Amino acid sequence: MGTTDISILAIESSCDETSASIIVNGKVLNNIVATQSVHEKYGGVVPELASRAHQENLIPVVHEALSTAGISKKELSAVAVTRGPGLMGSLLVGVSFAKAFAKALDIPLIDINHMQAHVLAHFIEEPSPSFPFICLTVSGGHTQLVLVKDHLDMELIGETQDDAVGEAFDKMAKLLGFPYPGGPLIDLYAKEGSPKAFTFPVTRMPGLNYSFSGIKTAVLYFLRDRLAENPNFITKNRADLCASIQYTLIEMLLIKLKEAVKQVAVTEVAIAGGVSANSGLRAALSTLAQRKGWKVYVPEFEYCTDNAAMIAMAAHYKYLSGEFVGYNIVPLAKMKF
Repeated sequence: MGTTDISILAIESSCDETSASIIVNGKVLNNIVATQSVHEKYGGVVPELASRAHQENLIPVVHEALSTAGISKKELSAVAVTRGPGLMGSLLVGVSFAKAFAKALDIPLIDINHMQAHVLAHFIEEPSPSFPFICLTVSGGHTQLVLVKDHLDMELIGETQDDAVGEAFDKMAKLLGFPYPGGPLIDLYAKEGSPKAFTFPVTRMPGLNYSFSGIKTAVLYFLRDRLAENPNFITKNRADLCASIQYTLIEMLLIKLKEAVKQVAVTEVAIAGGVSANSGLRAALSTLAQRKGWKVYVPEFEYCTDNAAMIAMAAHYKYLSGEFVGYNIVPLAKMKF
């Protein structure tokens, strides 16, 4: 390790994944993630349990990141941490550790916006998009359209006004009787069904904003009425229901994406966040891109879900621009983009 190397420890703890990563001179060396399974029996993330699990997992995860990267604490140039948005208790664990760790080593501290880091996950590995490009960021907590002008120059041009699309997937999966997280199961069963078997409303918001509460309510009432007629309706129509729900959600996402690309006149499009792992969305976007002449970028699966590698990538660019914060920062559950 040379004396001029930029070596950063990055920490992610915004929800229920405890993760640490080491990046050296812009190259991510590892991405250590501890997943919390405790939430499965509750049908969703329990904030108090999440923060407790972070406390148990953080030190082992950081130790593994340092040891597998082959560097010592004294070789670190800075510590980076997700400051928000996210669950306050979870963020507090990561931020508190990062502040203490950086202060003890007397090295700079870098705060990272979790959603901006999802966008920068595209620069962990090649190929990466060229500026400017549109990034559709889709996760359990957020649905955003971002105009990316440079690594640290992004403009939020559209977002959900209520539920995130990932939340909609999981809540409708729960209505179908699937365990948490149910979104991936909808994707799985949708492959066997017809996307036009059932019709659900496509909510249209002004501008480039989204709304997913309407379809969730529509599916709730639809299933209530059908189950009253036939208690086995879901069991008999599981694949078609999943395919129809997924088709509608993807259609809602792509309608606004097409509008955004037309408005800003770009030809490069990226998707990021946990829902970008959805095979239906990837296939639909690929088909649309071929028709429109777009170049499409999707990160590797491990960089789609919450992870510290994307935090590390964002930290690298902030380090180069000298964007550091004091050791007195506090986490922000609703950190602005």
